[in-house]
Amino acid sequence: MEAHAAGGANQRIARISAHLHPPNFQEGGDVAINKANCRAKGGAPGFKVAILGAAGGIGQSLSLLLKINPLVSVLHLYDVVNTPGVTADVSHIDTGAVVRGFLGQGQLENALTGMDLVVIPAGVPRKPGMTRDDLFKINAGIVKTLCEGIAKSCPNAIVNLISNPVNSTVPIAAEVFKKAGTYDPKRLLGVTTLDVARANTFVAEVLGVDPREVDVPVVGGHAGVTILPLLSQVKPPSSFTAEETEYLTNRIQNGGTEVVEAKAGAGSATLSMAYAAAKFANSCLRGLKGEAGIVECAYVDSQVTELPFFAAKVRLGRGGAEEIYQLGPLNEYERIGLEKAKKELAGSIQKGVEFIKK
Repeated sequence: MEAHAAGGANQRIARISAHLHPPNFQEGGDVAINKANCRAKGGAPGFKVAILGAAGGIGQSLSLLLKINPLVSVLHLYDVVNTPGVTADVSHIDTGAVVRGFLGQGQLENALTGMDLVVIPAGVPRKPGMTRDDLFKINAGIVKTLCEGIAKSCPNAIVNLISNPVNSTVPIAAEVFKKAGTYDPKRLLGVTTLDVARANTFVAEVLGVDPREVDVPVVGGHAGVTILPLLSQVKPPSSFTAEETEYLTNRIQNGGTEVVEAKAGAGSATLSMAYAAAKFANSCLRGLKGEAGIVECAYVDSQVTELPFFAAKVRLGRGGAEEIYQLGPLNEYERIGLEKAKKELAGSIQKGVEFIKK
């Protein structure tokens, strides 16, 4: 009996040490999921989620937040640098999700195989004086490569795209998926949840209420004037003076810049962005689980306006964005804002499409 117990203990120790010191982390060792030995087997039913760009500013906080999400059973962390450290760190958290790390493009395929949800915060952040246009040149190429991997390894996954400029990177992803013949518009979602979080926070300050009680629909896009908060549709129903409307709209549109300037060269919004990404990912997972009435704003392929992509309220379900809601009644200030937003958005979308087609 004792010999048997000792043998079992030795096996367990061997298994744990293999997990801690994969034979060749760099070359993709210990990455294939062996179904029989997977700790998730028979465990809590959950979803397999990959974070691409997991070692970055947003990615590290997002890895933490998704590791503590009970709907996640397997969490894959991918990046081109520093993934082993983030993986080791996050893996010590005593929650159900099994964490695996993947380093470098050679391991992208393994990182993505079998995933239900892929969240992409990869790319470079905005620095002071840098336009979202400067970002475009670098991040467009990164998004293209990652989406080619998704098309190959998990074409049915729901994709949450965070890499800026979202107004252009979502059209890039769509073109990559179209080329690969895997495009499902319902499964590609640009994450605009941070705009909603900011709107809820700033509106709550003006109203003197708890932000959790506030719901501001934010439509359009995810940069500057393309961000259109529909203050006339705020819940709880509220009326704002012209000055308040102007102040709130400007602050919501420039929230990203506010953080970039406050950080003075040390990066852009990472903590609030990780929170927003985790909140949106959680809604996507609840939709995948079949929960009813899950509604979030997101930047998607839509017919709400004449533009091919537009952020609006969507109902999330097993197939992704299963229903896209119309904008509803707008006041005059919002109608003028909508025209401005559409003008700028059209150019950003075109730019993304041309990047792939050229």
